Amino acid sequence: MAYRAPLDDLLFAMRRAAGESAFAPGGLYDDCDAETARATLAEAAKFAEGVLLPLDRIGDREGLRFAGGEVTTAPGWRDAYRQWVEGGWNALAAGPAHGGMGLPLLLAAACTEIWNAANISFALCPLLGQGAIEAMEAHASEALKAVYLPKMISGEWTATMNLTEPQAGSDLALLRTRAERVGDGSYRLTGQKIFITYGEHDLSENILHFVLARLPDAPPGTRGISLFLAPKFLPDADGRPGERNDLRCAGVERKLGIHAAPTCTMAYGDNGGARAFLVGEENAGLACMFTMMNNARLSVGLQGVALAERATQAALAYARERLQGRAPGGPDPSPIVAHPDVARMLLTMKAQTAAARAISFLTAASLDRARRQSGEAAREAEERAGLLTPLAKAYSTDIGVETASLGVQVHGGMGFIEETGAAQLLRDARITPIYEGTNGIQAIDLVTRKLRLSDGAAIWREIDDMRADLDALAGGGVVFVHIGERAAAAVEAFERATDFLFSIGEPRGVDALSAATPYLKLFGLARGATLLGAAALAAQRAGDAAAEEKTVLARFFGDNIAGGAEGLERAGVAGGDSIAAALPLLAARN
Repeated sequence: MAYRAPLDDLLFAMRRAAGESAFAPGGLYDDCDAETARATLAEAAKFAEGVLLPLDRIGDREGLRFAGGEVTTAPGWRDAYRQWVEGGWNALAAGPAHGGMGLPLLLAAACTEIWNAANISFALCPLLGQGAIEAMEAHASEALKAVYLPKMISGEWTATMNLTEPQAGSDLALLRTRAERVGDGSYRLTGQKIFITYGEHDLSENILHFVLARLPDAPPGTRGISLFLAPKFLPDADGRPGERNDLRCAGVERKLGIHAAPTCTMAYGDNGGARAFLVGEENAGLACMFTMMNNARLSVGLQGVALAERATQAALAYARERLQGRAPGGPDPSPIVAHPDVARMLLTMKAQTAAARAISFLTAASLDRARRQSGEAAREAEERAGLLTPLAKAYSTDIGVETASLGVQVHGGMGFIEETGAAQLLRDARITPIYEGTNGIQAIDLVTRKLRLSDGAAIWREIDDMRADLDALAGGGVVFVHIGERAAAAVEAFERATDFLFSIGEPRGVDALSAATPYLKLFGLARGATLLGAAALAAQRAGDAAAEEKTVLARFFGDNIAGGAEGLERAGVAGGDSIAAALPLLAARN
C-alpha cells in the first residue's frame, strides 16, 4: 500500500496554524524559515517512504518474538532504528542544552504525522521518548539530566511510560507499586506494570522506564504518587550501560493491531527492588507524568491524523483503478471514484482528515507560542494548548478510526482482505482512542478542568476566534458565505452547549459528565469547520493552486455537520437528565 507524505498540505496547515508571518524574519519561528521547514519535511518523508513504509507490512505479518524475557523485533527494525538515530530525528524539538535541535514543536508535529502514517508500530517507540525528554527537561535534577538526557535526545536510549497496573486501569489512585528510600539518594521499586509499550526490545542499548510508585509514608490517592526513572542497565562511571537492574519483561500481549510494537508486562523487584531515581519531588509524580502524557496525547492525536491520511490515500488510489458498474454520465464500466456514494465517502475521509490536522497543528503552534513568547501572550497560548490538547487527542483519533473504517468500505470486499492493507490500518487505528487516556477521559478533562481555565475565559476566547473566522467567510463571496452559514450552525450549537455546561454549576455532576463526549465532538466539528473554511478563503486570496480543492472540502465538511451539530448539542444537553434517570435502573440490574 503506497503512501506519499502530503508535503504541500502539511506546509499549508503549518502556516495556517502558526500564522502566515511565523516563518518570516522576526516571526515566531525566525530560527526556522519556510525553506528549512520544507527541507526538513522532505527528508522526513524520504525516511518514512523509503525505510519505514516497506517495514510496515513486514511488522504486521511477522510481529515480534518473546523468549527468556527478551523481545526480538521484526526483520529490518533494528537497522531502521539505527538510521533513525544517525539521522538525528530524535533530537528535532528537544532543547539544545543537551544536544537537541530546538526546532518548533509544530515542525515536529508534521514529521510525527509522516512517520506514523508510514509505520505507526515503529513510530510508537520514539513517540514515548519525546514525552520522556520533555518531562526530564522540566522536572529532573541537573545530575539526572547530565547522565540521561544526552542519550535520550540522541535516541541511543529509549524510554517508556509505566502507569497502569492490573487492578488500576485508568484509576491511578489505585496504584500499588512501591518505592523504598535507600539512603544514598536512590530508591528501590517493587511491583508490576501492564500495557507498557516498548517495555522490552532490541532496538537500543538501554531502556529507561519512567515509573509511578508510592513511598511508604505517601498520602492516599493520587496525592501520594511519585515518579521514578529506572534504567534497564545502570550507567557505569563512563555513562555506558553497566549492571543489569532488577526489572524484567514478564510477558508480551497479543493484540488487535500494532503487531510489531511490543506491549509488555513489566515486573520490578524480583530480587530486592529495582534501583530508581526520583524525577521531580516526592509525592508530586502525577504532575511530572502529566508533562509526559500531554506530549504523548498530542502525538497520539497526530497518529489519528496520520492513519486517516494514509487510509484516504489508499482508498482514493483503489477507487480510481477499480472498475464497476456505470456511473452517471460515465463509461460502462466506470471507475468507482465516479460513483456519487463512493465520492461522498472519499470526500468525508479527506475533509475529516484535514479538519483533524488543522486542530492538531493549532495545538502544537499554541505550545510553541507558550514557550517562545512571554507575559500575557504566553499565558493565553498555554491555556489554549491546554484547552485544545484533549480535543486534538480524542477528536483526531476518533476521526482516524472512522476514516480507516470508511477506507475498508471504499475497498468493498477487498477491504476485508488483509492483502490490500486497508484492514491493517483499521486494526492499528483502533488503539488510539484508548491509550494515553481514553477519549472519554479526554472529554471529562475538557468539561471538568479545561473549560474552566481562567474562569472560562479560555473557551470564550476560542469561541470568539471561531466567530472571527465566520465573519471573514461572510465577506468572501457566495461560496464562502454558504460555508460560513453551515459552519455557524455548529458554532452556535457549541456556544449554547457551553452555556449549558456553565449553568450546571457542578462540573463533576452526572449532567456534565454524561454530556462530556458529545460536547467534545461538537467542539471538534465547530473548530474543524471554522479552520477549514478560513483555510479555504486564505488559499483563494493567496492564489494557492489547491484553493479549489480546499474550498470543496470546507463546503462539504460544513454541509455535513450542520444538522449533526444540533443533534450532538441535544445529546449533550439532554444526556445528563436521561442518564441520571437510568442510573437507578442500571444499579438495580447490577
